[in-house]
Amino acid sequence: MNFFSLFKRKLLYQLKKKINIDQETLNQKTLDKLFHHYGSDKANEFRIKNSKGHGFADFYTKEFNHLKQQNIKILEIGSYAGASAAAFSKYFLNSNVYCFDINISNFIYYSKNIHVFGVDIKNEKKINKLLNEISIKSNSNFFDIIIDDGSHNLSDILFNIKKFFSFLNKGGIYVIEDYKHPNYYNYNRDIKHILVDEFLQNLIKKKFFPSNIFAEEDQIYLHKNIREIKIYRGNLEDSDICFIKKI
Repeated sequence: MNFFSLFKRKLLYQLKKKINIDQETLNQKTLDKLFHHYGSDKANEFRIKNSKGHGFADFYTKEFNHLKQQNIKILEIGSYAGASAAAFSKYFLNSNVYCFDINISNFIYYSKNIHVFGVDIKNEKKINKLLNEISIKSNSNFFDIIIDDGSHNLSDILFNIKKFFSFLNKGGIYVIEDYKHPNYYNYNRDIKHILVDEFLQNLIKKKFFPSNIFAEEDQIYLHKNIREIKIYRGNLEDSDICFIKKI
């Protein structure tokens, strides 16, 4: 993605009138109801298309319930219109949500607790600059939750976990939505590498694997810093989600 395309999308984002969710009063909504209200396909029912959603809300509620009242920072990789960012902001009342997306012109929600950045996730130089802008030093702990709901391309999924897992706080949780898309769809299998489900199984067993992305020292780091990995299946045939908890 070139500079001018990103600049144009940023300009469109800045000019677009947005829905101020800070002015909304919602009465103790469940996370599923919040996903539905704001139009996220993470809900059991996807309001935008009037169809069944992925049904990830129950898994998020189960895995994140202990963080509900805490002051937390969430990184969402791939935010589209901001529906799930809005829902998380309302569910975790003491949170700040940081959104990285290649096309922020789609974003329609505003909150003082939601921070939106237009960036190509493969542009590591720009990513490092953004991390510094939000007061993160290289390899420091910062986020309590990181959610990868980006392109679902195999290369991006693997790059993201290699790049961002170290930025989790102790006990933080790294989530990969739709991580089996490269199994189901050839267009998401954009590189020659073991698929994410096999990658996760190797991490669970602390087993080394051949990779041109994860060097041996990268794999050792993950083996030493992952407490557990939980895998769930949602409502749809391609609704796979995993939660990777850091030690």
